[in-house]
Amino acid sequence: MNGSDEKTGAMILGVRFDLMAAEDVLRSLEAWRRQGRREYVVFSNPHSVMTARRGPRLHQAIARAGMTLPDGVGIILAARCLGQAHRGRLTGPATMLLVCDQGRALGYRHFFYGAATGVADRLAGQLTQRFPGLQVAGMLSPPFRPLTEQEDRDIVERINASAPTIVWVALGAPSQEIWMADHVGRINATAMMGVGAAFDFHSGNIRWAPAWMRRCGLEWAHRLAHEPRRLWRRNMDNLLFLAAILRQRAYGASSPVESSRPPNGGSASTR
Repeated sequence: MNGSDEKTGAMILGVRFDLMAAEDVLRSLEAWRRQGRREYVVFSNPHSVMTARRGPRLHQAIARAGMTLPDGVGIILAARCLGQAHRGRLTGPATMLLVCDQGRALGYRHFFYGAATGVADRLAGQLTQRFPGLQVAGMLSPPFRPLTEQEDRDIVERINASAPTIVWVALGAPSQEIWMADHVGRINATAMMGVGAAFDFHSGNIRWAPAWMRRCGLEWAHRLAHEPRRLWRRNMDNLLFLAAILRQRAYGASSPVESSRPPNGGSASTR
């Protein structure tokens, strides 16, 4: 799956993670581009893993992803608990900055899809200031309701007409994962990348956790303190995740798995 390099990953509660370094992500994107592939990338944390266990549609969407990266510190702790080598967290917001920065020399064109009205525009402006020479293909904030078939076709046509390399998707989990799975092959970009709150952080709409908290894996605490009503129930999944990881450790199913996946449209059973 990761271009010409064969990587190893870990199966964590039925979700297959790619435990790689940040530079490997960029190499994988470049390999996909050279090969003319159309893929999508999921950033998953304990809450999304537990949600996938409860909902087959999200589980299938994650299973079809070209890469599933460890967004939450809980995933890294789980990998350690299960005896898996890892290269640390690869959060959506941090990966977005890396790809926008390094992608300038590679001629990447970026399309920003999602978030509330005006956020994608502010995001594009902020990133362009931060990374001079960044190529913005376009931005679009869809309505917060199910789209009609015609609206969906119009959106696909608008994105494709901009000739993006990367489409950044911020629809919130699990909507963004399901949207990417439903649109892979229809969106003519090397990769769609579901980055959730990254739009709000990098546009200045919501304050990103201080760097020291991110380094210590405490970003979840910062977000919980600022959005307790919305996130307290979601963070309850951390306890359920821990209990499930301890069961997985006790009963096995923690061995490394090969990183190769079938092309989109193939069987996901190999995950």
